[in-house]
Amino acid sequence: MVAFHTSALDGVARNSSLPTPLLLRLLAFDGGGDGPPRHALQRAGLPESAVVVILAHPNPGARIDFAMSARAEPAQRARLADDPSPKVRAALAYGPEVYDPRTVVAPLPDAACVRLLDDPAPSVRKALLDSPHLAPSFVASMAAHHDAAARREAVREWEILPPGERSALLADPDPGVRRAAALRECRRDARVTSELLRDPKSAADALRGGLLVRTDAERCIAERRHLAALAENPSLPADLVERLAVDPDEIVRLAVSLRPELDEARRMAIDFTVGDFDSGDGVRWVRDALTDPEVLRRAAISAHPLLRRAAARSPHLPSDLLCLLARVEDPVVDNRLGIYHPDTPEEVLMRVYARLGGTFSAWMAETHPRFPREGLAARYADHPDGNHRRLVVRDPAATPALIERLSHDPAVWTRQAAAGDPRLPLHRLREALHVPELASSAGANPALPEDAMAAVLNRAGVPA
Repeated sequence: MVAFHTSALDGVARNSSLPTPLLLRLLAFDGGGDGPPRHALQRAGLPESAVVVILAHPNPGARIDFAMSARAEPAQRARLADDPSPKVRAALAYGPEVYDPRTVVAPLPDAACVRLLDDPAPSVRKALLDSPHLAPSFVASMAAHHDAAARREAVREWEILPPGERSALLADPDPGVRRAAALRECRRDARVTSELLRDPKSAADALRGGLLVRTDAERCIAERRHLAALAENPSLPADLVERLAVDPDEIVRLAVSLRPELDEARRMAIDFTVGDFDSGDGVRWVRDALTDPEVLRRAAISAHPLLRRAAARSPHLPSDLLCLLARVEDPVVDNRLGIYHPDTPEEVLMRVYARLGGTFSAWMAETHPRFPREGLAARYADHPDGNHRRLVVRDPAATPALIERLSHDPAVWTRQAAAGDPRLPLHRLREALHVPELASSAGANPALPEDAMAAVLNRAGVPA
């Protein structure tokens, strides 16, 4: 019964219709030492009264969950910058764990970041520097910080740093900072590249992106050192590119085949192999230009699978390129279009849904703006696959009787989808609260009456 109550309580905690008085009850709950349900702490649009309860909650776990909420306003989370627990401050400093690649988390205010950067706890300072959510301007502002780790992170924003700060970082007393700065500067300075090649820690990265002199490139080929990295280098002389295009190492040949200056005939004449699940994320000239129409066109029209896969990651594909990639029928391309592009055609979304099933397909069906809705009840109500039957709840034309029928479906995911649908008849919704595998979905059903929500809290021992 404990699992059932916890499940129902978690559902109520994420119910969009949860009244504020019940929300405040939940937030004040200690949960036997586990704190309030995470869904209550990470709801969107929490009222100020709820934020006050969370900030003063005696359980640090509750404050940690709020500190890492992707739905809370940054200014709300920033109020934890002076929390007495270093674990809470570290959670705040790192920020939300984001699983949807389309989600953009607004950075904390600069004033909060400044306090966290100088926090007395090393774990808090490290969490901030590791955070993927810092504003570029704040990262650049760390170029003159007293902590070498902060200066090293500032190098990430090399292009917006003033020349004086770049020079200071290149001459920094810390070797790690100097190396990081040199790896950025070497892209336009062959002398810096030559120096980095003498350092085993930086040689591969310098060969991949640094401005090369011919003698350095020839030496690496002769020594067969970091050839796959060298094959990516934009400044590699054309005759050396041709030499690497027939290298005995297939990884080197694949790297050559992805060079941006090759025409299609030369590219496809190279003997390369692409894995079925290779993503194309390593194609830097495409990955770094996902808003550039010219780069996207060159990649999308290519016969090279990795270039097409790299282009499919862009949400900015023009409509003709989107249609072109939708016809490729490469599972990796389909997946990427389904995840990243808001106008992905329905047939692609349904191919992905049918092929992958499970949690990913459910997430895509719930979040993609083009995922079909109309006609699903007629097409899938009696489908032999429960993964397709659960699509019925997306159809506005599905009747309450059909939703109730699906709440008894043999497939648990279909039953859960029906239990969370507001068209489910009330008697069945109340009944579903007492079915362990349906309790969470029923608790989250926005049609659940307030008295039923309160009863779930009462049964779980949440104080009034």
